[in-house]
Amino acid sequence: MLNWSGNHTVPTKFILLGFSILPRQKYLLFSVFLSAYLITLAGNLFIIVLSLADPALHIPMYFFLRNLSFLEICYTSVNIPKILANLLPGDQTISFIGCAVQNFFFFFLAGSECILLASMAYDCYVAICKPLHYPVVMSRKVCTGLAAGSWLSGLLIFFGLTVMVFTLAFCHSHEINHFFCDIPPLLKLACGDTYCSEMAVFIMALLVPFIFIIVSYVLILSAILQIASSAGRQKAFSTCASHLLVVSLYYGTIIIMYMTPSVEVSPGFHKALSLMYTAVTPMFNPIIYSLRNKEVKGAFWKVVMQNLGMI
Repeated sequence: MLNWSGNHTVPTKFILLGFSILPRQKYLLFSVFLSAYLITLAGNLFIIVLSLADPALHIPMYFFLRNLSFLEICYTSVNIPKILANLLPGDQTISFIGCAVQNFFFFFLAGSECILLASMAYDCYVAICKPLHYPVVMSRKVCTGLAAGSWLSGLLIFFGLTVMVFTLAFCHSHEINHFFCDIPPLLKLACGDTYCSEMAVFIMALLVPFIFIIVSYVLILSAILQIASSAGRQKAFSTCASHLLVVSLYYGTIIIMYMTPSVEVSPGFHKALSLMYTAVTPMFNPIIYSLRNKEVKGAFWKVVMQNLGMI
């Protein structure tokens, strides 16, 4: 499974070791992953369709939410089908090119989501801190530019990072102790010092958008604390509460995973964290926005009543 090119080792295939569990437990895990995947698809499609169906939701916040939901659908579809296939008896390998493609699309979509979450934080900042200027600042043109910029930035950044990672020499093994081609276990197979690659992933994918989100929320919190009435403060905070919860879930697991990838930790710990951001967080995002948002719940019941009236 290894080709030699000069002093560099180029694997033709990687073996995904996946989960160290009994065969019958794999079928249980298969059912869990499949259920999470179907719930993620259904929940995010629900958000997209509902926000398009109700004219009251044709505002910047829900424009970004539609983009986020579509990103989540694509994001989970990159890895979970392959994970499901590897849980069934059969070939547990992935080609070098297949690993590179999976890695690129996963991190392109994950990076785009980080930048989109930063754009959503900016939307919250303008809504709370500059409410009178909101219609002008968050125009359709600006929103489209921010969303397109999120996708394009993720594409360009992670194409370069994927090329950088997959031009490394892999000399330790061709076995990836993980259930998909994730960066930390992959870099452990590389020869030499991978510190620059790790820092590039961390800074470009996580740190820059996260700093922007933190700055936005510091300004938002400062503006909320200046509101005189408690009812006004509560209303202002509820505007961004769902987004803040999603950011906390998403960044919490990813920062732990990627902040210190060189530290020796249990592979099982990394796999558990990966489960959080590949399957659990995308599944909960539409639930968080639906249950915490009165406008979404109102739009849902409005559509239901309209359909009942047609029967």
